[in-house]
Amino acid sequence: MPDKGPSNVQRAVQELRARIFSGDLAAGSDHLESELANLLEMSRTPVREAVLTLEGQGLLELRPRKGVRILPLSPDDMAEIYDVLTELESHAAERAAQLDHDDDDLADLARAIRDMDAAITGNDLDAWADADDRFHTELVRLGGNSRIEAIVAMMSDQVRRARTTTLFMRPLPTKSNEDHRTVYQAIREGDAATARETHRQHRQHAKSILVELLGKHRLRFL
Repeated sequence: MPDKGPSNVQRAVQELRARIFSGDLAAGSDHLESELANLLEMSRTPVREAVLTLEGQGLLELRPRKGVRILPLSPDDMAEIYDVLTELESHAAERAAQLDHDDDDLADLARAIRDMDAAITGNDLDAWADADDRFHTELVRLGGNSRIEAIVAMMSDQVRRARTTTLFMRPLPTKSNEDHRTVYQAIREGDAATARETHRQHRQHAKSILVELLGKHRLRFL
């Protein structure tokens, strides 16, 4: 059968997510469903379904008789999210090192590191952020726990939005690349303790930078 492409609901989810991440739909702003439907040039039915999906991802809130609110995130919220991600991803790194992955298994992880190095060389922070996302997603997948994957995927959306806004305020992330290489090598060598502890310190360092920026600039993002 021919590929029909994404459904209206899928397109609404993608478009609303893009507008939230870009700031077109600002954190803390309120919108009627009819307004969003007009914005996307769609009927209200797929837009409502998309809103419910994004509410489940923690990006917005549907309030009875008040419409949709784009959720803000305080520095304290981000600190709590990072605490959870740190524990789950560090466990995944440890498990990945214990599962005897070969170089073929680790190819996507290695590719993400190379892409991050190239992005820093080219001073392309957007490309770096994309490769960094791929590294963390693949790291969790290599840990082999589907429930951890699901939880991390949900929280990563929240981290990604805050990071997108603060990315150009941060120092060049060369240390992040070094941490990733150390974690990769530890997994490759089956050194579970080093993989876990290096990734824990990596996430804690990232948390301190992001939370400080959110507080310093009084930014409240999701």
